[in-house]
Amino acid sequence: MGRDKYIKNVATLKLDITKCNGCTMCTIVCPHAVFEVKSKKAFIKDRDSCMECGACMKNCAEKAITVKTGVGCAYAVIMGMIKGTEPTCDCSSDAGGSCC
Repeated sequence: MGRDKYIKNVATLKLDITKCNGCTMCTIVCPHAVFEVKSKKAFIKDRDSCMECGACMKNCAEKAITVKTGVGCAYAVIMGMIKGTEPTCDCSSDAGGSCC
């Protein structure tokens, strides 16, 4: 099965490359492999796969990434419908969030 795609060209994800230190944290925490690091700088390789969960922004120590979280909850709702479970849009570790 292919990678989930969302509506084209609507993701609020932004990366300020001048702040990026190339730590690769965004590539580690992103559940949809939206980022890639080359030459010690991150770049957005697949913006349309971003579900706007905010994991990258929350884990970027340099504050190089911004995204309006919440829209990714649409993914959690859809997956809840498909799997027959309740959607979980809370990304906190104790809530067992399904979006991050």
